[in-house]
Amino acid sequence: AGHGARKMEDYGRFLALLASSLLVGFVSVILSLVWVFHYREGLSWDGSPAEFNWHPVLIITGFVFIQGIAIIVYRLPWTWKCSKLLMKFIHAGLNTIAMILAIVSMVAVFDFHNAKNIPNMYSLHSWIGLTAVIFYSLQLFLGFAVFLLPFAPVHLRAALMPIHVYSGLTIFATVIATALMGITEKLLFALKNPEYSASPPEATFVNCLGLLLVIFGSLILWMASRPHWKRPPAENAKILRPIGATPEGTEVESTMTNSSNADKSDLRSNTEAARKQNTKFDEAGQRSTM
Repeated sequence: AGHGARKMEDYGRFLALLASSLLVGFVSVILSLVWVFHYREGLSWDGSPAEFNWHPVLIITGFVFIQGIAIIVYRLPWTWKCSKLLMKFIHAGLNTIAMILAIVSMVAVFDFHNAKNIPNMYSLHSWIGLTAVIFYSLQLFLGFAVFLLPFAPVHLRAALMPIHVYSGLTIFATVIATALMGITEKLLFALKNPEYSASPPEATFVNCLGLLLVIFGSLILWMASRPHWKRPPAENAKILRPIGATPEGTEVESTMTNSSNADKSDLRSNTEAARKQNTKFDEAGQRSTM
């Protein structure tokens, strides 16, 4: 009974964190819209500052909020009985959407700069931002090639998984840092009368938006780094198949029915024994989650 209560308490804690991060992320997106519509010139695609405004809105929506959700999507306990392949498609799909929005948001800036004869790519913000986008696209491409397509051998997946995880979390953190640099730069440029240093309402409002981005990032990184919130390896696959027999993510794992072998509630068991048992499957590269 004690174990079950602990499990529920842990599940409750997870749900509270998930709800908080979704709320903070959603509010960040809303605040970015309030910023550009209330304090700036709104949104358009005509070479005006209103075209530039697509940049913060799409970065916060795609590159911060949607990427954050993509990172923790495997951790949602109610998806643990879904096929692993489906979850991979959702993970890859969300990251693809984030990538598209990030690219559109960059096109908006270059387009605006060129229309106004403002030089491109001179600021640290632009250097780090472009670097993040390049690494993100590499990450996306390699993720598809290695973990989603069924060709990569198990040992390659096992070797690349820790790198994939580390890179994903580092890019995500870097994107948030870059967003903070961009926000600061924009306020310094845009606030002339009164200046940024006079703390006009817009300055306070957008500083709060930056604070929310940091909170969102820290919540996502916390959820992503708790080992006991990992998706458990497929129980049946574990029972029915010798280690290394089939690369995970192939038909065997995806189509295997969860018949009588494992009661699903046991999947959430966080006992040391279960975890020790799981680690040898992790090492065999049987599953491609964090």
